[in-house]
Amino acid sequence: MSDEHYFSADPTVAFKRAPVSAPVWGHDLELASGSGVFAQGRVDIGTAVLFRETEPPAPGRVLDLGCGYGVIGLAVAVAVPGSVVTAVDVNERAVLLANENAAALGIADRYTAVTPDGVAADASYDEIWSNPPIRIGKDALHELLLTWLPRLAPGGRAVMVVGKNLGADSLQRWLGEQGFPTTRLASAKGFRVLETRRG
Repeated sequence: MSDEHYFSADPTVAFKRAPVSAPVWGHDLELASGSGVFAQGRVDIGTAVLFRETEPPAPGRVLDLGCGYGVIGLAVAVAVPGSVVTAVDVNERAVLLANENAAALGIADRYTAVTPDGVAADASYDEIWSNPPIRIGKDALHELLLTWLPRLAPGGRAVMVVGKNLGADSLQRWLGEQGFPTTRLASAKGFRVLETRRG
């Protein structure tokens, strides 16, 4: 039994790709996922809730935080031709898959997946979309969000899906206490869709 997690920087489990069909916002995306990457071979329930309970963002600069094989940011890039998407993940295999998927979809000119150190220090975003890696632990999650939420441009917002039983409501309160007012957009299948504004 491997104790390795999808948030490992360099998974050692044998790399095997697995196809995923993702109907999102009226588009059918044919993607590749892979072993050692979150939600291999599927769109996880939280991400599916996020798509079902939202509309695509307005055109602009979008960050997919904790992108995995890329489904959220890829969906944004396909559904919103005026968007430019940066996808970030510590998992190098996830970054590889996300970029391969962007190339296969013909959107590599507007979609780039990188590890965090590949993001320019002065980069900012109109929106951040994320199914954040809750299981890295509360302290690490808080550090992650306080690293990236300040990169929202004035008037920008973050849209996140978080399991209710994984602390969505306490996270909503905590974000507000940090100066990022957060409201609940939707609740479905045990998940909350949260909208955070730059304070």
